[in-house]
Amino acid sequence: MKNFIFKFVEIHSLPKNCRLLKAVEFSAVINLKYQASSDLIQIYAKPNGLAYARIGLIVSKRIERHAVKRNWIKRILRETFRKNRHNEYEHFKKMDWVIRLRRPIPQNDSIQLVSEAKLLMLQLQQCHD
Repeated sequence: MKNFIFKFVEIHSLPKNCRLLKAVEFSAVINLKYQASSDLIQIYAKPNGLAYARIGLIVSKRIERHAVKRNWIKRILRETFRKNRHNEYEHFKKMDWVIRLRRPIPQNDSIQLVSEAKLLMLQLQQCHD
């Protein structure tokens, strides 16, 4: 019998209730026109009246052709949101966020993507206060 070494890793995931899933939810956030833009992404925000923040991601096939790359970008943005959703700002917890990709992102620009997402979300939080 072989000895198996199990490495227990705490699994971090984003609960389903923290995601925008329906087109109506996305359009409600986008139509409010409360947004900030950068070179790589555009972020829309809307107060939701809930005790937690929700996120919706738009990574178009027209902008990024390969599904693997689209999923990689979504994974990075979801992880950035997940780490920042327990932020000290109270308004962050009560907002819906939609993040839209503006142009293709090279593999080596992932750090820039994360920093732009954090910066724009912070700007929108401060404007909301």
